[in-house]
Amino acid sequence: MKKILISLGAALAILGCSPKEQVVLTASGLNPADFVNQYNGAATALYTLTNESGMEVCITNFGGRIVSILVPDKDGRMQDVVLGFDKVSDYFPENNQSDFGASIGRYANRINQGRITLDGVEYQLPQNNFGHCLHGGPTGWQYQVYECVEADASHVKLLRVSPDGDNNFPGEVKAYVTYTLTADNRIDIAYEATTTAPTVINMTNHSYFNLAGDPAGHSIVDDLLYVNAANYTPVDDTYMTTGEIVPVAGTPFDFTTAHLISDGITADNEQIRNGNGYDHNWVLDTAGDVTKVAAELYSPVSGIDLKVYTDEPGIQVYAGNFLDGTVTGKKGVVYQQRHAICLETQHYPDSPNKADWPSVVLRPGETYRSRCIFAFSVKD
Repeated sequence: MKKILISLGAALAILGCSPKEQVVLTASGLNPADFVNQYNGAATALYTLTNESGMEVCITNFGGRIVSILVPDKDGRMQDVVLGFDKVSDYFPENNQSDFGASIGRYANRINQGRITLDGVEYQLPQNNFGHCLHGGPTGWQYQVYECVEADASHVKLLRVSPDGDNNFPGEVKAYVTYTLTADNRIDIAYEATTTAPTVINMTNHSYFNLAGDPAGHSIVDDLLYVNAANYTPVDDTYMTTGEIVPVAGTPFDFTTAHLISDGITADNEQIRNGNGYDHNWVLDTAGDVTKVAAELYSPVSGIDLKVYTDEPGIQVYAGNFLDGTVTGKKGVVYQQRHAICLETQHYPDSPNKADWPSVVLRPGETYRSRCIFAFSVKD
């Protein structure tokens, strides 16, 4: 299948963000023309990253989303290993309420009852999930158009300017997310943000992975998972962290040795019931060292292995529990329960209301930075 043609002009770093008319499909089968649209008056597009080993990553600036990731399997066949849609309008919230591939902000995950207090001032945020504020509220950044400020064959840099009062969060925030595809099949995601007033920020990528490359036929419960964490944060029956940090030892949450996800995802366990499976934050033992493996996912079907690296203190493992066969994605595939898994690097959920947890407060004059690396390889 032919690859997308990328024009490299002298001023590509800036002008490359205005895509040329393209009629050639990407290697993953996407038509870039289907991503040329407008939302709230802002233009959307598709950006394609490639490397010499044949890996391809397609990204849209609507929600800063990864649309497809094409990597080789153990037999050398290229597999698209993330869920998504064939055209940008399917991502619009009036058509699908999905987080597929999104750059989440201003605050990923949940804030208890949507309330935060900064310097003695309480702010009431939207309550869009069991009474809590989830993923920045109902019009979070996953449903906004990021501005492309740089683009070439190996990276794209996107900007989101979130106004003061956006979903009632204080301060104007200028946030960048940069996707870089490396020669060794890594997607290096770098976040950076500044603010005009004290606020909270917690960004993540919300890609749904199916490493078999077959979300129609293969459940992720047959994959092997490793999480470099001796503790996790329990939740109540509204998916809100209780404030505890407890050991994984002797529980279905112990992935300190890689094993099948199916081993514990339906266990008779209160936390499994509260999360409807795995939808929890693990407290990483990596101490912010981005060179240490935070989590690893492996598909015996395809031989594709994914290692996650981050400087964040936590990772949310969400096993696609709420996929229910009502969403039709790329190539007409209906997405069923647990046919994809998210590995969201993050600060812990509800950190603004847990004073003894790592802070998520960002103040004027400071710069928020976060890294997440998705490293792909093949095991025999």
